[in-house]
Amino acid sequence: MRVVVADDSVLLREGLVRLLDELGTEVVGSYGDADSLLREAQEVRPDLAVLDVRMPPTHRDEGVRAAIELRRILPATRILLLSQYVEVAYARELFSAGSDGVGYLLKDRVTSIDELGSALSRIRDGATVLDPEVVAALLGRRSDPIAALTPREREVLALMAEGRTNSAIGQALFIGTGAVEKNVTSIFQKLGLDDSGSDHRRVLAVLAFLQS
Repeated sequence: MRVVVADDSVLLREGLVRLLDELGTEVVGSYGDADSLLREAQEVRPDLAVLDVRMPPTHRDEGVRAAIELRRILPATRILLLSQYVEVAYARELFSAGSDGVGYLLKDRVTSIDELGSALSRIRDGATVLDPEVVAALLGRRSDPIAALTPREREVLALMAEGRTNSAIGQALFIGTGAVEKNVTSIFQKLGLDDSGSDHRRVLAVLAFLQS
């Protein structure tokens, strides 16, 4: 997997590059700002980009803007935002541009190299991976579309947003896979997501409240 990294903190950026090397990925670019990454994107053609949300010059949303532009010029590129903050508006903006292979994790909560490797693998495979705190913030800010869900369904939805399978959700909640499937089906019905045969209905369920 060819990876690029963009973060204005030299220590964090270089530390992340070393971790990615340990995970066996090929780091093909390391940048201190979003513009530098975009200038070389067509040349290095990364499979996945790891970006901070806030970077020069304004330290507001440069990472998100770069991610959206990167997906425009190289649609197959996977995206992982790493931030110190839960930025709900920025997450919404990124997901509205396409949710396949997108992640948003908080730097302080990635506690092991295995955890990072697992997230990268899931994003590479097309999953949406969100930190639980990001999920909680999103659900709290935009709760109307999911007001009809039961507390258990909300728990299942939050774990779906982390990219977990039905089996993994069952293990986390100490319930059977059959019970998880019933909750997932109920979530789809309550959110009005018809069975179109798409593999991305789970992602649409998570993002329905963002687009309402």
